[in-house]
Amino acid sequence: MKLATLVSIASTAMLARAAPAQTVSKRADMCGQWDSQVSGPYTLYQDLWGMSSASSGSQCSAVDGISGSTLKWHTKWAWSGGQGSVKSYANVVTNLTMKPLSQISYLPSAWKWTYTGSSIVANVAYDLFTSTNPSSTSHDFEIMIWLGALGGAGPISSNGQPIATVTLAGQSWKLYSGMNGSMKVFSFVASSGRVESFSGDLMEFVNYLTSKQGLSKSQVLQSVGAGTETFTGSGAVFTTTEYSLSMK
Repeated sequence: MKLATLVSIASTAMLARAAPAQTVSKRADMCGQWDSQVSGPYTLYQDLWGMSSASSGSQCSAVDGISGSTLKWHTKWAWSGGQGSVKSYANVVTNLTMKPLSQISYLPSAWKWTYTGSSIVANVAYDLFTSTNPSSTSHDFEIMIWLGALGGAGPISSNGQPIATVTLAGQSWKLYSGMNGSMKVFSFVASSGRVESFSGDLMEFVNYLTSKQGLSKSQVLQSVGAGTETFTGSGAVFTTTEYSLSMK
């Protein structure tokens, strides 16, 4: 689904130690195609990588605050035209140390979100990238965890059918698999279609793939994003009231 996103997230996620706990007030909206805002260990990206496929529309995003390790942010958008094409992936990337999957014990995360608007086609998803070469801007695997599939949005899939249904982090998920160029994509889609309050360990999803789907533990986790891929809709407001992610 994402093309330029794959490069932009990886190249901007060169990883550093998390900043000390702090409190940041609400920021002004940013509306540029590649605008970003840094808040503690998090960077919020506009990432309007597919906006050229829209006949009209716009998007603005901003951090609403951070307290300790908990971030609040929002995105407002409207897109028409380009049915079936992703226009943007407004997302938060956490500064984490690149490590082989075998060296990561936990990726605990909490995410509470809401969506309002008309005729919205979008997802709400975590987006993890791995590679054998941590310094590369290309990736071997993409792991998506869809907390929301709105208006008929669907994942990359070789045949449109799930390859498994699994229970992870206390929820049921349908797992899809397909290729995006040379990169293999795994997408866990919430069976309920919408999980607006999530709390769990993202390594449960990774460990399932290493034990059941052939993902090598020697793959290096390059970045973890969390946001919304937008297709079409009007008056859309995506609001995150609680987001946190860490590595252990």
